[in-house]
Amino acid sequence: MPRANDPSSKLFYKGRSDDFIVFVDDLDTLNKWRRDRTIPLANVVNGWKIFTTHRHGAQGVLDGASRASLENEFGTYNEDVCMEKILERGEYQLSAQREHQAERNVANEGPSILR
Repeated sequence: MPRANDPSSKLFYKGRSDDFIVFVDDLDTLNKWRRDRTIPLANVVNGWKIFTTHRHGAQGVLDGASRASLENEFGTYNEDVCMEKILERGEYQLSAQREHQAERNVANEGPSILR
């Protein structure tokens, strides 16, 4: 997975019953795989996990897709088959997350008397 402010490449698949997301390395590798299926899927995807957003689009909260949601949408819960269908028909999206802004560890910044 990319760092918080690094761009992330993903495929968004809008299904009949749910929305699915798979992270990929880049668009070039995906297009090569679409033309040449001898390329291993492990070289295309970035982490072997199918996510669902529970019908909240491409920006929803990501949860791991359950076997039941895969079975309802694709007719099988075999992740290899489902992954291929998402890679074939999904919409490629590149997005960059905002850099996380947070305070430093406040526990280490107390008065010098406590140290």
